[in-house]
Amino acid sequence: MPHGWIILDKPVGLGSTQAVAAVKRNLREAGYGKKTKVGHGGTLDPLASGVLPIAVGEATKLTGRMLDASKAYLFTVRFGTQTDTLDLEGKVIATSDVQPSKGDVEGVLARFTGPIEQVPPAYSALKVDGERAYDLARAGVDVELKSRSVTIYELRLNAFDAQEGATLMAKVSKGTYIRSLARDIALALGSCGTVTMLRRIQAGPFEASQAILLDKLNEVGKGAPLEQILLPLEAGLDDIPAIDLDPEQARAVRQGRVLTGMPHEDGLYCAREGMIPVALVELSDGNVRVSRGFNLIDVAE
Repeated sequence: MPHGWIILDKPVGLGSTQAVAAVKRNLREAGYGKKTKVGHGGTLDPLASGVLPIAVGEATKLTGRMLDASKAYLFTVRFGTQTDTLDLEGKVIATSDVQPSKGDVEGVLARFTGPIEQVPPAYSALKVDGERAYDLARAGVDVELKSRSVTIYELRLNAFDAQEGATLMAKVSKGTYIRSLARDIALALGSCGTVTMLRRIQAGPFEASQAILLDKLNEVGKGAPLEQILLPLEAGLDDIPAIDLDPEQARAVRQGRVLTGMPHEDGLYCAREGMIPVALVELSDGNVRVSRGFNLIDVAE
């Protein structure tokens, strides 16, 4: 069974679930069978494009961590109209004659950098009384979502056009909605706005330069080597320091036993035997406890 990451450059119009299905189909056609586990590391709206990490095999144990990772986006906000979905999919619900200048946009960005409070879009996957907010909104229910704390690590203007609007780059924490960020920037400028382009350029340790197009994925289903598109499981752990284990320690960790007397600072580590990841471990006061084990014995052999 293969283990690792396929970083897809998701096209506009394709849902994240459909992207996972495309990977499963190509793996099946390549002869890996129906039992190969596949999952994605962070939903992208159908109207958004860009980096979609898809985990295969034991890498699926890291998808939760990928959801918590910071992400970076390019997005364009066109001023003068606002839709109910905050993007081009919705209907116009507000208009404004105010057209901010490049200087106006640059002048307001500092207000949206750092920790901020943000109200998610009504058309989001958040649950309200057990129902998805977007399902309620589509049914005509007036959805009110609570403000939440998020962090904008970086926000800058990449391009400006008087007709098309402002294209910005934002590096953000988990839980940040770019459509809400665009809405709030436009409102702060005395106007209103709609996202006309949204592209994810980074998700955790994965960048756009590592992403492949659907055509490249489909080649695998037609017989191309999977190795040409599959990154190793540890590629998803590039931002985590490693602890090297000897064979006896690795055996203990695989059995879920606690290691003691490890001379490392407290924190999260990738425990490995040679170059083979054994587990994600938490180290505290010299004690190593398994957080998530990896079954990669077949790789080592």
